[in-house]
Amino acid sequence: QVQLAESGGGLVQAGGSLRLSCTASGSIETINVIIWHRQAPGERREWVASITRAGATNYAASVKGRFTLSRDTAKNTVYLQMNSLKPEDTASYYCGTGSKWGQGTQVTVSS
Repeated sequence: QVQLAESGGGLVQAGGSLRLSCTASGSIETINVIIWHRQAPGERREWVASITRAGATNYAASVKGRFTLSRDTAKNTVYLQMNSLKPEDTASYYCGTGSKWGQGTQVTVSS
């Protein structure tokens, strides 16, 4: 079964950008949909964005216009480009297939 691993998190000032990566152990072209979730301390996990095997993307209202998904099939990687970051974007970010999730990467946005 495919394994997923996130990377690219870090500390950034409000208004800054980060690019998260979600790298699969196998071909991402075999995965129907790759999903990004996030969870802030004391909060429920929430859906952020998703990209289908066909390349269709969807975004939560809270990130639409600021976050962009892309993929590199040669690298088996999906990217989440996050621009105009806000303190409320601070969370652990996870990528997954719905049944399989990575360990997460921490994003901290300072005000």
